[in-house]
Amino acid sequence: MHKNGLQVAIDGPASAGKSTVAKLVAKKFNYIYCDTGAMYRAITLKAIQNGVALDDEKAIAEIVKNSKISFTPDENGQRVFIDGHEITQEIRSEDVTNSVSAVAAIAAVRKQLSGQQQEIAKDGGIVMDGRDIGTAVLPNAEVKIFLVASVEERAKRRYKENIQKGINTPLDELQLEIEARDYKDSHRKISPLTKADDATEIDTTALSIESVVSEIAKVINSKLNLN
Repeated sequence: MHKNGLQVAIDGPASAGKSTVAKLVAKKFNYIYCDTGAMYRAITLKAIQNGVALDDEKAIAEIVKNSKISFTPDENGQRVFIDGHEITQEIRSEDVTNSVSAVAAIAAVRKQLSGQQQEIAKDGGIVMDGRDIGTAVLPNAEVKIFLVASVEERAKRRYKENIQKGINTPLDELQLEIEARDYKDSHRKISPLTKADDATEIDTTALSIESVVSEIAKVINSKLNLN
């Protein structure tokens, strides 16, 4: 066991409920929460704002090198900053959501951000969520969870979130966007979205958030009791 507790890796496709669940699990065990997707979104936002083409790998790798991404805790999980500017809301925009897969597929970007993520997690006591945490970022994490849910259910969740933010995207359009992201995330050459061999898979389609959190808590507690 790491000195401050376990490393908990939560992976899965877009809108499978990772961030929501990861925040609650971190709170329950008093662990740090790190949303790795927010780091890729931050770089994507900065690229868009600077007018950098999303296929200009060199320019985007430079952005990563010259940016400081930081998090501060908040009632709702975390606030996200880049170079001292808060971007918590901006990184959730439709533009960023539909562009982040392209940025996340760049090898140099993944390498640098994975290094930062490993640094954040090195002492344990952390819940980290993303696409390749259990396979590439924290391959030795004591707890690995892979969340899945049907495309229909994930589109419904995204739709509800969007409506709350005042964004009205048709449900069938969201479904197509999620399918496109699944394809990009699972077919990219670098660290594709795949389930680690030693991960516990949880299908969240018909489960409440509380049920998913309690399933994960069981896995963590069984590891803590073994140590």
